[in-house]
Amino acid sequence: MKKYLLVDGYNVINAWPELKKLGVDHLQEARDRLIELLVEYKSFTGEYVILVFDAHLVKGTQIKEQTLHGLEIIFTKEHQTADSYIEKKVEELTKNRKYMVRVATSDWAEQQVVLGSGATRISARELHIEMELVKKQIRQKTNEIQKNYDRLGDRIDASVVEILEKWRRRQ
Repeated sequence: MKKYLLVDGYNVINAWPELKKLGVDHLQEARDRLIELLVEYKSFTGEYVILVFDAHLVKGTQIKEQTLHGLEIIFTKEHQTADSYIEKKVEELTKNRKYMVRVATSDWAEQQVVLGSGATRISARELHIEMELVKKQIRQKTNEIQKNYDRLGDRIDASVVEILEKWRRRQ
């Protein structure tokens, strides 16, 4: 069963202290950092992630969709909130029961709508904790791989190592 995670971008930025602090003066940098974190998360978990940002107050905007390293990024159109986009997407995905859908938002009202549509909810804080665990797992896996492949002899067949050792001793 394919897993989807829909993320309310500005809700998460405003809930995570490091992103909120960055976003006060550099909102684009906060968005970029969240994108970077979600790309890493998506790559490790295999979950399909859709990140949604409000653009409902920007005059004349149309919906803008882009994909970056497998992460789908949506900027809503004028007069459309991230919540309304997410609600519509949740209904579309849960309609045929082929997908497990989660929504990351700390907006209580949005969480209730999501639950009523057949998806599950995860708060921005819970997502932050989950992402920290994923980063820890990535570090552990990387360290394990590096530890296992520190020497060339650890990566090649023992008979080849023996032949190379004989050649080395002849010189």
